[in-house]
Amino acid sequence: MAFEKSVNPAGVTIIRIAGQLTVGNRQELKTLITEGLDRGERRLLIDCTETGYIDSSGLSALVSVARKVRELGGELRIAGLNDDLRSLFELTKLDTLFPISPTPAEALAGF
Repeated sequence: MAFEKSVNPAGVTIIRIAGQLTVGNRQELKTLITEGLDRGERRLLIDCTETGYIDSSGLSALVSVARKVRELGGELRIAGLNDDLRSLFELTKLDTLFPISPTPAEALAGF
């Protein structure tokens, strides 16, 4: 499992999740995002193109950081969910909390 963080030319922070987002690494993601918020990052994209699985604690971490981003006047988007993850977000109604795009390029175009 790895998180890869980059900033595109438009200043959007992109965090790629490769593998899984679970209880074992959720804190790493939360720390990565919180540190970015402390540096003034307010437009974030979570790229799940290479994400195979997210457990309930991973979903909770996403909700937690989304709340923090919104409180600071920012926006967090999610892109690249596979069919299973898309269904999970729909079943848990998280698709109403996050702007979700099929691809990172589509998500970035809307910022």
